[in-house]
Amino acid sequence: MYIQTKTLIDEFESRLILFSVIEPGHAGWSAEIQSLGASRVLEGMLAGEYNPKSCGKILEKISHTNVDMLQSAVNASNAEFIYPGHSKWPAQIDQLSNPPIGLIVKGDLNCLNEKSIAIIGTREPSETGLRNSRSFSTRFAKHNWHIVSGGAIGIDSAAHSAALRAGGKTIAVIASGVEVDYPPVNSELFKKISTHGALVSEVMPHVRAQQSRFLTRNRLIAALSCATLVVEAAYRSGSLRTARDAAELMRPVLAIPGPLESPKSEGCHRLIAEHVAEIVVSEQDAMEFVGAN
Repeated sequence: MYIQTKTLIDEFESRLILFSVIEPGHAGWSAEIQSLGASRVLEGMLAGEYNPKSCGKILEKISHTNVDMLQSAVNASNAEFIYPGHSKWPAQIDQLSNPPIGLIVKGDLNCLNEKSIAIIGTREPSETGLRNSRSFSTRFAKHNWHIVSGGAIGIDSAAHSAALRAGGKTIAVIASGVEVDYPPVNSELFKKISTHGALVSEVMPHVRAQQSRFLTRNRLIAALSCATLVVEAAYRSGSLRTARDAAELMRPVLAIPGPLESPKSEGCHRLIAEHVAEIVVSEQDAMEFVGAN
């Protein structure tokens, strides 16, 4: 048991332990760690300074945690655990109200700090939506902008794949660990992304995806990107959450309008009507709006 066999050494180990036992996006613990540091929070937990109701389950998990095993699991996945203070940490995500305790990254850490645009949308796109996702992604990639998306089927996969074909880099922020291919159909795509970009996760490498984490990870897509483009989205959609997260961070949000009768474009129309997003009707529009030229 970690707390019986090893003295807390540094912020890295404390962050890794808390990262492994606290569900991503927890606003309370995120704020506490951001304020006090992970070492102090972990020490406080172990000393009984926090309400047992708020950390009882976390302490139970910590009691079965070994930091060396955690680090071995990260190393075995050919990934790296980074956190605030690491030389490759993307400082822009600290602007979030609930920044992550850390991130596990498989691939090129440098690309997290380079100019990028999020291209997102529905898992059930129209042919027009797929074409737009590919064409916008290709244009930005050829101008050395990285493409950020969520690794899902549909618009996300089209954007990732187009960036790779254009010789660019792409970043997939996923809701599972970096060793879990979800959706399984994107297994080969994830391998390519980890070689020509990065897989980014807020859970340990072998943790499976669960529904709540898809919305949670959306804030990271927004925060890692200089701007967000919504290609197609339903009236109620996770893509709208990402767009609103980007707007809250004062990052540009763009949306492509579609046919008025299309449910697949209702989310884009909603963002435009609510003045969350700017209308773009061509790659050139988008590039000029975000200064990509």
